[in-house]
Amino acid sequence: MDLVSLALLSVLPGLVIAAALSDLTTMRIPNWLSGSLIVGFFPAALAVGLPLDVVGLHGGVAVIALLVGMGLFALRVIGGGDAKLIAAACLWLGPSASFEFILWTAVFGGLLSLALIVARRDVAPHIVGGPGWVHTLLETKGDIPYGIAICIGALMAFPSSALLTTFAAG
Repeated sequence: MDLVSLALLSVLPGLVIAAALSDLTTMRIPNWLSGSLIVGFFPAALAVGLPLDVVGLHGGVAVIALLVGMGLFALRVIGGGDAKLIAAACLWLGPSASFEFILWTAVFGGLLSLALIVARRDVAPHIVGGPGWVHTLLETKGDIPYGIAICIGALMAFPSSALLTTFAAG
């Protein structure tokens, strides 16, 4: 097992988890997280021996995801950080796993939304004290930290990506 490749492949899980935690506690996904995912993809793809044409396809999927995300942001459906994180994750997941990623993200986004609706109705009135981010999270009509769903979707789809299948085959 190539430890350098394994370390480079751990960039996606590590950074999407960091993005989810940031979104949960601040309702923001910093640009440096999405930027680091983009920069980290290329050495990981090189290390596992992903063919250049496949790298190009990954880039194409990411551009399409960014354009769709920008449209959803313009419609105020998702936040700008969500749109950039989705595009960066699609760069890593490519054509082989991006549909699965979007599907898992939608499923867990729906579950997260339902959980927050219930928590905001039933739990929020009973919260006294605690960190400020908990109160922000439980505000009626507050934002939804969709970075959590994006993280789960990326982690669920990553095993189907060309990066991991190429690594496993090598």
